[in-house]
Amino acid sequence: MSGPRPVVLSGPSGAGKSTLLKRLMKEYEGVFGFSVSHTTRNPRPGEEDGKDYHFVTRENMQEGIDKGEFIENAEFSGNMYGTSKSSIEDVQAQNLICILDVDIQGVQNIKKTDLNPIYISIQPPSMEILEKRLRDRQTETEESLQKRLEAARIDMELSKEPGVFDIVIINDDLEGAYEKLKSVLVEEIQKVQDAKK
Repeated sequence: MSGPRPVVLSGPSGAGKSTLLKRLMKEYEGVFGFSVSHTTRNPRPGEEDGKDYHFVTRENMQEGIDKGEFIENAEFSGNMYGTSKSSIEDVQAQNLICILDVDIQGVQNIKKTDLNPIYISIQPPSMEILEKRLRDRQTETEESLQKRLEAARIDMELSKEPGVFDIVIINDDLEGAYEKLKSVLVEEIQKVQDAKK
């Protein structure tokens, strides 16, 4: 695929991926595109179909997976999530850097494809801080919170394995984490900006 390399962003829920991503997309408007994931879960208040997620039925999603239309997919808390090839192609067709926000399973699946992205892991400073961040959101039941924390423990362990990520950013200071994220992407950002001139 031509154009700028996609970016695979991973890390546990509550590590600060969304905050960093929103900031990046605001500062570099018209440079990044988000591959909109598919999910079988219900929309949360304020979420829009086609913008936050493609909300689909389990049957539709399974059919797409069986046909090989997804670059990665996973099941979490009884819901399916996945990234379709077409949602990545939609972004790349606009000569934008495609951002994929996936879990560690997704990273392992993408490694088996010819996508050639930049792999970035955003990690919390500690499990204690992560748990506090998740509790402060007040969006989880205790059961779903415990599942997220267990997934985070696995994610944090796997992110330490050599060769899984190009860079692991510990988000203990938002400014510092953001500067690190920008420095990793500066070359690809430049490509997009040059192409627009």
